[in-house]
Amino acid sequence: MFLGGGQMGAESTKEAHSHSVTALCDEGARLYASALSVGKIARSETANAPCLLEFALLHPDPDDPDWLRPVPPSAALTQRLHPIEREIRDRRRLSLELTDAFEPFMAISAQAPPTTHAITVLEGIERINASIELAMAECRYEVLTIQPGGGRSEDALNTAVERGRLLTQRGVAMRTLYQHTVRHSHGTLSYAERMASGNVQIRTLEELIERLMIFDNTVAFIPATDDRRIALELRHPGIVSYLVTVFEQFWRRAVPLQEQIPYDPTVEGVSGVRHSIAKLLVEGHVDEAIARRLGMNVRTCRSHIAKLGAALGSTSRAQLGYLIARSGILDQDS
Repeated sequence: MFLGGGQMGAESTKEAHSHSVTALCDEGARLYASALSVGKIARSETANAPCLLEFALLHPDPDDPDWLRPVPPSAALTQRLHPIEREIRDRRRLSLELTDAFEPFMAISAQAPPTTHAITVLEGIERINASIELAMAECRYEVLTIQPGGGRSEDALNTAVERGRLLTQRGVAMRTLYQHTVRHSHGTLSYAERMASGNVQIRTLEELIERLMIFDNTVAFIPATDDRRIALELRHPGIVSYLVTVFEQFWRRAVPLQEQIPYDPTVEGVSGVRHSIAKLLVEGHVDEAIARRLGMNVRTCRSHIAKLGAALGSTSRAQLGYLIARSGILDQDS
Protein backbone atom coordinates (compact mmCIF):
# COMPACT_ATOMS: atom_id res chain seq x y z
CA MET A 1 0.00 0.00 0.00
CA PHE A 2 2.78 2.40 0.91
CA LEU A 3 4.73 1.73 -2.27
CA GLY A 4 1.62 2.11 -4.37
CA GLY A 5 0.85 5.46 -2.81
CA GLY A 6 4.42 6.60 -3.33
CA GLN A 7 4.24 5.70 -6.99
CA MET A 8 1.02 7.67 -7.48
CA GLY A 9 2.62 10.68 -5.77
CA ALA A 10 5.58 10.52 -8.13
CA GLU A 11 3.27 10.38 -11.14
CA SER A 12 1.30 13.38 -9.86
CA THR A 13 4.50 15.39 -9.48
CA LYS A 14 5.61 14.38 -12.95
CA GLU A 15 2.26 15.38 -14.48
CA ALA A 16 2.41 18.73 -12.68
CA HIS A 17 5.77 19.47 -14.33
CA SER A 18 4.96 18.13 -17.79
CA HIS A 19 6.14 20.86 -20.14
CA SER A 20 8.50 21.61 -23.00
CA VAL A 21 12.18 22.33 -22.40
CA THR A 22 11.62 25.65 -24.20
CA ALA A 23 9.19 26.59 -21.42
CA LEU A 24 11.04 25.38 -18.32
CA CYS A 25 8.93 25.82 -15.17
CA ASP A 26 9.90 28.60 -12.74
CA GLU A 27 11.12 26.13 -10.12
CA GLY A 28 13.21 24.19 -12.62
CA ALA A 29 14.75 27.38 -14.02
CA ARG A 30 15.62 28.63 -10.52
CA LEU A 31 17.25 25.34 -9.47
CA TYR A 32 19.22 25.02 -12.74
CA ALA A 33 20.56 28.56 -12.36
CA SER A 34 21.50 27.81 -8.74
CA ALA A 35 23.29 24.59 -9.74
CA LEU A 36 25.24 26.45 -12.44
CA SER A 37 26.29 29.11 -9.91
CA VAL A 38 27.39 26.67 -7.18
CA GLY A 39 28.51 23.83 -9.44
CA LYS A 40 26.21 21.27 -7.87
CA ILE A 41 22.86 20.82 -6.14
CA ALA A 42 21.48 18.38 -3.63
CA ARG A 43 19.31 15.68 -5.21
CA SER A 44 16.64 16.24 -2.57
CA GLU A 45 16.16 19.84 -3.69
CA THR A 46 15.06 18.71 -7.17
CA ALA A 47 12.19 16.52 -5.98
CA ASN A 48 9.65 19.11 -7.08
CA ALA A 49 11.33 19.66 -10.47
CA PRO A 50 11.86 16.22 -12.08
CA CYS A 51 12.02 17.99 -15.44
CA LEU A 52 15.66 18.86 -14.77
CA LEU A 53 16.65 15.20 -14.98
CA GLU A 54 14.19 14.43 -17.80
CA PHE A 55 15.74 17.19 -19.95
CA ALA A 56 19.25 16.05 -18.97
CA LEU A 57 20.11 19.42 -17.44
CA LEU A 58 21.54 17.66 -14.37
CA HIS A 59 23.49 14.42 -14.02
CA PRO A 60 24.54 12.40 -10.93
CA ASP A 61 27.77 13.35 -9.19
CA PRO A 62 30.07 10.31 -9.66
CA ASP A 63 31.66 10.96 -6.25
CA ASP A 64 28.45 11.44 -4.25
CA PRO A 65 25.05 10.08 -5.37
CA ASP A 66 23.25 12.57 -3.09
CA TRP A 67 24.42 15.43 -5.28
CA LEU A 68 23.76 16.39 -8.91
CA ARG A 69 26.04 18.28 -11.28
CA PRO A 70 24.68 20.76 -13.87
CA VAL A 71 25.25 20.09 -17.56
CA PRO A 72 26.80 23.17 -19.24
CA PRO A 73 24.12 25.16 -21.12
CA SER A 74 26.08 24.94 -24.39
CA ALA A 75 26.17 21.15 -24.17
CA ALA A 76 22.46 20.95 -23.24
CA LEU A 77 21.56 23.25 -26.12
CA THR A 78 23.60 21.23 -28.63
CA GLN A 79 21.98 18.03 -27.43
CA ARG A 80 18.50 19.52 -27.95
CA LEU A 81 19.26 21.17 -31.29
CA HIS A 82 20.77 18.08 -32.91
CA PRO A 83 17.50 16.15 -33.54
CA ILE A 84 15.75 19.34 -34.65
CA GLU A 85 18.45 20.14 -37.19
CA ARG A 86 18.38 16.54 -38.39
CA GLU A 87 14.60 16.79 -38.91
CA ILE A 88 15.05 20.07 -40.81
CA ARG A 89 17.59 18.42 -43.11
CA ASP A 90 15.26 15.47 -43.70
CA ARG A 91 12.34 17.77 -44.56
CA ARG A 92 14.49 19.85 -46.91
CA ARG A 93 15.56 16.68 -48.67
CA LEU A 94 11.91 15.58 -48.92
CA SER A 95 10.88 18.96 -50.36
CA LEU A 96 13.56 18.67 -53.03
CA GLU A 97 12.43 15.15 -53.90
CA LEU A 98 8.81 16.33 -54.21
CA THR A 99 9.88 19.25 -56.40
CA ASP A 100 11.81 16.90 -58.70
CA ALA A 101 8.84 14.51 -58.87
CA PHE A 102 6.34 17.23 -59.88
CA GLU A 103 8.62 19.22 -62.17
CA PRO A 104 7.66 17.30 -65.37
CA PHE A 105 3.96 17.87 -64.68
CA MET A 106 4.51 21.57 -63.99
CA ALA A 107 6.09 21.91 -67.43
CA ILE A 108 3.06 20.26 -69.07
CA SER A 109 0.66 22.48 -67.12
CA ALA A 110 2.52 25.64 -68.16
CA GLN A 111 2.05 24.78 -71.86
CA ALA A 112 -1.66 23.88 -71.51
CA PRO A 113 -4.36 26.52 -72.17
CA PRO A 114 -5.89 28.10 -69.06
CA THR A 115 -8.98 26.37 -67.70
CA THR A 116 -11.95 27.63 -65.72
CA HIS A 117 -14.65 25.90 -63.72
CA ALA A 118 -17.34 25.48 -66.38
CA ILE A 119 -20.09 24.59 -63.88
CA THR A 120 -20.01 25.32 -60.15
CA VAL A 121 -22.76 24.13 -57.81
CA LEU A 122 -23.66 26.79 -55.25
CA GLU A 123 -25.49 25.51 -52.17
CA GLY A 124 -27.20 27.92 -49.78
CA ILE A 125 -28.57 31.44 -50.22
CA GLU A 126 -25.48 33.06 -48.67
CA ARG A 127 -23.06 31.36 -51.06
CA ILE A 128 -25.30 32.09 -54.05
CA ASN A 129 -25.52 35.78 -53.14
CA ALA A 130 -21.76 35.96 -52.52
CA SER A 131 -21.04 34.57 -56.00
CA ILE A 132 -23.52 36.97 -57.60
CA GLU A 133 -21.98 39.91 -55.71
CA LEU A 134 -18.54 38.90 -57.03
CA ALA A 135 -19.84 38.69 -60.60
CA MET A 136 -21.42 42.12 -60.19
CA ALA A 137 -18.16 43.58 -58.91
CA GLU A 138 -16.33 42.19 -61.95
CA CYS A 139 -19.05 43.24 -64.44
CA ARG A 140 -18.02 46.01 -66.83
CA TYR A 141 -20.66 46.59 -69.52
CA GLU A 142 -23.99 44.69 -69.32
CA VAL A 143 -26.26 42.59 -67.10
CA LEU A 144 -29.12 40.50 -68.51
CA THR A 145 -31.77 39.14 -66.14
CA ILE A 146 -34.99 37.17 -66.40
CA GLN A 147 -37.31 37.44 -63.38
CA PRO A 148 -40.37 35.21 -63.83
CA GLY A 149 -43.42 35.38 -61.59
CA GLY A 150 -45.51 38.28 -60.39
CA GLY A 151 -44.56 41.27 -58.27
CA ARG A 152 -41.52 40.81 -56.06
CA SER A 153 -41.31 41.50 -52.34
CA GLU A 154 -40.28 44.91 -51.01
CA ASP A 155 -37.01 43.50 -49.63
CA ALA A 156 -36.15 41.89 -52.97
CA LEU A 157 -36.89 45.12 -54.83
CA ASN A 158 -34.84 47.22 -52.40
CA THR A 159 -31.91 44.84 -52.87
CA ALA A 160 -32.38 45.07 -56.64
CA VAL A 161 -32.35 48.88 -56.49
CA GLU A 162 -29.16 48.91 -54.43
CA ARG A 163 -27.41 46.47 -56.74
CA GLY A 164 -28.68 48.23 -59.83
CA ARG A 165 -27.43 51.65 -58.75
CA LEU A 166 -23.98 50.27 -57.98
CA LEU A 167 -23.85 48.88 -61.51
CA THR A 168 -25.28 51.86 -63.38
CA GLN A 169 -22.98 54.26 -61.55
CA ARG A 170 -20.09 52.37 -63.16
CA GLY A 171 -21.72 52.71 -66.59
CA VAL A 172 -23.03 49.13 -66.70
CA ALA A 173 -26.23 48.67 -68.74
CA MET A 174 -29.08 46.48 -67.49
CA ARG A 175 -31.84 44.69 -69.37
CA THR A 176 -34.53 42.85 -67.41
CA LEU A 177 -37.45 40.68 -68.49
CA TYR A 178 -40.54 40.34 -66.31
CA GLN A 179 -43.93 38.76 -66.98
CA HIS A 180 -46.94 40.90 -67.92
CA THR A 181 -48.43 40.41 -64.45
CA VAL A 182 -45.88 42.83 -62.91
CA ARG A 183 -47.65 45.64 -64.76
CA HIS A 184 -50.18 45.47 -61.92
CA SER A 185 -47.48 45.47 -59.20
CA HIS A 186 -46.99 48.89 -57.62
CA GLY A 187 -43.66 47.76 -56.15
CA THR A 188 -42.24 46.79 -59.54
CA LEU A 189 -43.51 49.97 -61.18
CA SER A 190 -41.90 51.99 -58.37
CA TYR A 191 -38.64 50.09 -58.90
CA ALA A 192 -38.75 50.96 -62.61
CA GLU A 193 -39.22 54.65 -61.78
CA ARG A 194 -36.32 54.62 -59.30
CA MET A 195 -34.03 53.02 -61.89
CA ALA A 196 -35.16 55.23 -64.79
CA SER A 197 -32.15 57.55 -64.43
CA GLY A 198 -29.71 54.74 -65.25
CA ASN A 199 -29.16 52.75 -68.42
CA VAL A 200 -31.89 50.29 -67.46
CA GLN A 201 -34.44 48.73 -69.81
CA ILE A 202 -37.41 46.64 -68.66
CA ARG A 203 -39.71 44.61 -70.86
CA THR A 204 -42.49 42.13 -70.14
CA LEU A 205 -43.74 38.95 -71.75
CA GLU A 206 -46.65 36.64 -71.04
CA GLU A 207 -44.49 33.60 -70.32
CA LEU A 208 -40.81 33.25 -69.40
CA ILE A 209 -38.32 30.56 -68.54
CA GLU A 210 -36.91 30.20 -65.02
CA ARG A 211 -34.76 32.88 -63.40
CA LEU A 212 -31.56 33.79 -65.23
CA MET A 213 -28.72 36.27 -64.66
CA ILE A 214 -25.90 36.89 -67.14
CA PHE A 215 -22.93 39.20 -66.56
CA ASP A 216 -20.87 40.50 -69.50
CA ASN A 217 -21.81 37.40 -71.53
CA THR A 218 -19.18 35.47 -69.55
CA VAL A 219 -20.87 34.11 -66.43
CA ALA A 220 -24.49 33.07 -65.86
CA PHE A 221 -26.53 31.95 -62.86
CA ILE A 222 -29.58 29.67 -63.00
CA PRO A 223 -31.52 27.91 -60.20
CA ALA A 224 -30.94 24.18 -59.77
CA THR A 225 -33.91 23.48 -57.46
CA ASP A 226 -37.48 24.75 -57.24
CA ASP A 227 -36.81 26.48 -53.89
CA ARG A 228 -33.79 28.26 -55.46
CA ARG A 229 -31.54 27.29 -52.56
CA ILE A 230 -29.14 25.59 -54.97
CA ALA A 231 -27.90 27.39 -58.06
CA LEU A 232 -25.45 26.77 -60.88
CA GLU A 233 -22.69 29.21 -61.79
CA LEU A 234 -21.95 28.71 -65.49
CA ARG A 235 -18.75 29.91 -67.11
CA HIS A 236 -18.44 27.64 -70.14
CA PRO A 237 -18.44 30.00 -73.18
CA GLY A 238 -20.74 27.70 -75.19
CA ILE A 239 -23.35 27.44 -72.44
CA VAL A 240 -23.32 31.15 -71.65
CA SER A 241 -23.56 32.03 -75.36
CA TYR A 242 -26.58 29.74 -75.70
CA LEU A 243 -28.32 31.42 -72.73
CA VAL A 244 -27.60 34.86 -74.18
CA THR A 245 -29.28 33.76 -77.44
CA VAL A 246 -32.32 32.55 -75.49
CA PHE A 247 -32.52 35.88 -73.66
CA GLU A 248 -32.29 37.86 -76.90
CA GLN A 249 -35.13 35.85 -78.46
CA PHE A 250 -37.37 36.58 -75.50
CA TRP A 251 -36.26 40.23 -75.53
CA ARG A 252 -37.30 40.75 -79.17
CA ARG A 253 -40.79 39.40 -78.44
CA ALA A 254 -41.22 41.35 -75.18
CA VAL A 255 -43.00 44.69 -74.75
CA PRO A 256 -41.33 47.69 -73.06
CA LEU A 257 -42.86 48.33 -69.65
CA GLN A 258 -43.81 51.90 -70.62
CA GLU A 259 -45.87 50.70 -73.62
CA GLN A 260 -49.29 49.09 -73.75
CA ILE A 261 -49.48 45.42 -74.64
CA PRO A 262 -50.46 45.31 -78.34
CA TYR A 263 -53.39 42.92 -78.24
CA ASP A 264 -56.86 43.29 -79.77
CA PRO A 265 -59.16 40.63 -78.34
CA THR A 266 -61.45 38.83 -80.77
CA VAL A 267 -64.18 38.44 -78.17
CA GLU A 268 -65.31 41.17 -75.78
CA GLY A 269 -64.05 40.46 -72.26
CA VAL A 270 -61.10 38.28 -73.38
CA SER A 271 -57.99 40.25 -72.42
CA GLY A 272 -54.44 39.36 -73.27
CA VAL A 273 -53.85 37.39 -70.09
CA ARG A 274 -57.13 35.51 -70.49
CA HIS A 275 -56.16 34.72 -74.06
CA SER A 276 -53.00 33.09 -72.71
CA ILE A 277 -55.02 31.24 -70.08
CA ALA A 278 -57.40 30.00 -72.77
CA LYS A 279 -54.50 28.65 -74.79
CA LEU A 280 -53.04 26.80 -71.79
CA LEU A 281 -56.47 25.41 -70.84
CA VAL A 282 -56.90 23.95 -74.30
CA GLU A 283 -53.43 22.41 -74.01
CA GLY A 284 -54.63 20.60 -70.89
CA HIS A 285 -52.77 22.45 -68.13
CA VAL A 286 -54.27 22.56 -64.62
CA ASP A 287 -54.87 25.82 -62.73
CA GLU A 288 -51.66 25.56 -60.66
CA ALA A 289 -49.49 25.04 -63.73
CA ILE A 290 -51.15 27.92 -65.59
CA ALA A 291 -50.67 30.26 -62.63
CA ARG A 292 -47.00 29.31 -62.32
CA ARG A 293 -46.31 29.82 -66.01
CA LEU A 294 -48.06 33.19 -66.13
CA GLY A 295 -46.55 34.49 -62.90
CA MET A 296 -49.71 34.85 -60.82
CA ASN A 297 -51.21 33.14 -57.80
CA VAL A 298 -53.77 30.38 -58.23
CA ARG A 299 -56.67 32.47 -56.89
CA THR A 300 -56.06 35.18 -59.50
CA CYS A 301 -55.75 32.54 -62.20
CA ARG A 302 -59.10 30.98 -61.26
CA SER A 303 -60.70 34.42 -61.23
CA HIS A 304 -59.54 34.97 -64.81
CA ILE A 305 -60.85 31.53 -65.80
CA ALA A 306 -64.25 32.36 -64.31
CA LYS A 307 -64.38 35.68 -66.19
CA LEU A 308 -63.27 33.94 -69.39
CA GLY A 309 -66.10 31.47 -68.96
CA ALA A 310 -68.57 34.29 -68.40
CA ALA A 311 -67.36 36.12 -71.54
CA LEU A 312 -67.85 32.98 -73.64
CA GLY A 313 -71.13 31.98 -71.99
CA SER A 314 -69.75 28.78 -70.46
CA THR A 315 -71.71 27.07 -67.69
CA SER A 316 -69.07 24.41 -66.86
CA ARG A 317 -65.36 23.78 -67.05
CA ALA A 318 -65.88 21.01 -69.59
CA GLN A 319 -67.92 23.31 -71.83
CA LEU A 320 -65.31 26.07 -71.58
CA GLY A 321 -62.75 24.20 -73.66
CA TYR A 322 -65.29 23.62 -76.42
CA LEU A 323 -66.36 27.27 -76.44
CA ILE A 324 -62.73 28.47 -76.55
CA ALA A 325 -62.14 26.40 -79.68
CA ARG A 326 -65.43 27.50 -81.24
CA SER A 327 -64.87 31.21 -80.51
CA GLY A 328 -61.80 31.44 -82.69
CA ILE A 329 -59.83 33.47 -80.13
CA LEU A 330 -56.86 31.18 -80.61
CA ASP A 331 -56.92 31.33 -84.40
CA GLN A 332 -54.36 34.18 -84.41
CA ASP A 333 -51.82 31.74 -82.92
CA SER A 334 -52.15 29.41 -85.91
